[in-house]
Amino acid sequence: MLPVPPSVMSSPIGSRAQRMRLPIFTQKGLLEVPSPTEKDWPKDDEEDYVFKDPDQELHSLPQPYRMINKLVNLLFDRSWEVIEERDTLREAELSRIQPTVYPPVFESKFNKMPNCMAVSQDYVFIGGAKGFSVYNLYDAKRMYVWDKLKVDVTSIWATDLGSETLIAPVDEMGVIRLFYFCKDSLFFIKAINEVEDTSKQTTCVKMAISKGGDFAAFLLQGAGDIWLDVYRLPKESWLKEVEHPQLTTNPKKRVRQPQLNTLDPMTSDNLEMDINVCFKGDIKLSLPIHIMKIKPPKPVTGTTFKSPLEVFAKIEDLYGLGSGQNHFIKDSQWEQQAAIFNAMYKKYLDGDCITMMPTEVKSPAGVACVLGIHWTGYHNFFLYSLNRTLKDKVDPEGVWPFAAPIAVSKLSNSCSYLVLACEDGVLTVWDMAEGLPIGVVALPEGCFCQSIIFLKYFLVLEGQNVYPEGRPKSQITCVVLCTDASLHLVVAKATQEPTISVLVERPVKHPEEAICAVVAVLTLPGMVLTFSKGGSVHLLDVAKRQVVCAFAPPRPYRLAVPWEPVFVVSLQHPYFLLRGDRPAETGPTNDTDDSQNSVFYFHFNAYPLVENILRNCIVSQVDLMEDMAFPYVLPLEKRCENLLQKRHLMSFCNMSFEILTSLISLTSLHNNHFLSLLTLSSRGMKHILRFSDHHSRFQKLENKVKEQEHWTRLRRYSLLLQKENFRK
Repeated sequence: MLPVPPSVMSSPIGSRAQRMRLPIFTQKGLLEVPSPTEKDWPKDDEEDYVFKDPDQELHSLPQPYRMINKLVNLLFDRSWEVIEERDTLREAELSRIQPTVYPPVFESKFNKMPNCMAVSQDYVFIGGAKGFSVYNLYDAKRMYVWDKLKVDVTSIWATDLGSETLIAPVDEMGVIRLFYFCKDSLFFIKAINEVEDTSKQTTCVKMAISKGGDFAAFLLQGAGDIWLDVYRLPKESWLKEVEHPQLTTNPKKRVRQPQLNTLDPMTSDNLEMDINVCFKGDIKLSLPIHIMKIKPPKPVTGTTFKSPLEVFAKIEDLYGLGSGQNHFIKDSQWEQQAAIFNAMYKKYLDGDCITMMPTEVKSPAGVACVLGIHWTGYHNFFLYSLNRTLKDKVDPEGVWPFAAPIAVSKLSNSCSYLVLACEDGVLTVWDMAEGLPIGVVALPEGCFCQSIIFLKYFLVLEGQNVYPEGRPKSQITCVVLCTDASLHLVVAKATQEPTISVLVERPVKHPEEAICAVVAVLTLPGMVLTFSKGGSVHLLDVAKRQVVCAFAPPRPYRLAVPWEPVFVVSLQHPYFLLRGDRPAETGPTNDTDDSQNSVFYFHFNAYPLVENILRNCIVSQVDLMEDMAFPYVLPLEKRCENLLQKRHLMSFCNMSFEILTSLISLTSLHNNHFLSLLTLSSRGMKHILRFSDHHSRFQKLENKVKEQEHWTRLRRYSLLLQKENFRK
């Protein structure tokens, strides 16, 4: 074994010192002791010195010691750089201002993990082992458990139907069931996709219920196929049948009430159950009415028809035009037509366009009338009328084409506005009533939409977010979460170009702060809850772009899967629920308390920083009228009145004090005439608006008649061409 020279053994400090040491000048030849007097010193010349590297002496080491020395020094240098970087990050973390963290108000314990949660009115529905349970939102008391399944519930929806609630749990087999919760009673309606033969079982991938609960759509897949089933929900019949029940079994037979789920711990909260809540499985409710089955459109390819006559024979009416089906265009013509169209109509494509809604759609106020669908990988947004039966032909009444495949679509809470995000990062905001795009905005380069969250319209009054009474039309605010964990705020108005701003940038130095989920807190103006991959939950003010506070379960509970948190936020009340998981303990545990999972209740009105916002979150129209900073939130008649009054006062302010004194009575009389004139003008405006509404309806009807006439002429002309071909 060869001995290692002492020069090879070096420390990290010495290595870094060698790297930082500068080159030196060394005199040629032998060095002599200088004379004691300075005048006898020889004059130095630059030529007498040579440039020498201090590391040159290490190069004289033989191999492999020289290579070993370099590797050891490199290892120590990189280790030291990592230590310095971590120390810098630690100092920056300590210097950061941490938000106030609030604990939960209530806790519900489970020894089996709850998989999903939903909130409707004053109740919480938690899906888990063998079924779901009903809890009180205010005190976290368990009211009822339905545990009749052989598998667990993986997802659950709850929709407000007024004073009733529609519950839709989905189990591990993909079977979705409908329940009706009314007057502290639970009724079973139907299992939508349950079959006796398990080999033919379909899976419910997603579902949606219209606002008000008049329609429900279920996205099902099975046997390599996927489709959408649409149902009409007879909620008026359900209410009558609950008030006047029809028993399916012997009414004299006493119905056994389900017992408590033995898998849940018997805590004091669970024992105090409301005895009025019960499951009435012997009462039969009307079944949902299947009205439509929609399949994804076929890929747009070249035509398979041999002549235009075959195309006319395939198409019966105008419905479905624009979807890319039943055309006479070859593959080679697609690119040519697209290039010609873009070149000829570039100036029109850059401007605004109007897309009409289905003209035959009629429904009562507040009831859904149109179903909008976009399929993954397709450029078109399809509109289907809900006023149909299962026998009617399923064709879209409207097709909205886009330049790129649609990635995300979101309808506002009022169902008045729609935001469509394409895969190229472009967002389009639509006014559903007018069929007019309010604006188009593009996300920053490299950002792609993951989810869209609508916010209720709010104002910033004296530094505080407030909800005004009423809401101006054609103005929306939404938050966009991108795939790179950045957060953006989009504001669109009918009279201005839409704006986009960054709320939270993509975390680079702190990857654990990447936002994975965002939800709007509608009870707090301009507030959203953000959930990060590190397990933190923050309340973010989108107007100030700052965190108000944070929420966390008590230790040792944590979020077991922070990138997929299980939570729910109430739409009507300032509450939200969060599932927390207790880490498994390796040591001996207490057998009497084996609960490892809990659901924590957070009440915003219990925290000082949020309570003040809740107390003053609504501003009246009277206060807004006094504040001239927000004239656009006032009604149109009030804005006209303020404008005329302002002009009236300005004209009289130019008069002298003596003239004003003599005209006090005249001014009072003039004001009376002015108010009478304003009242007359407002009435006239209402008549004009009504006439405009009737005129637009008449215009739509006239256009519909013209379209049918034109289509009839085309069909007749095709038949004539076909007869001439037969003669030849």
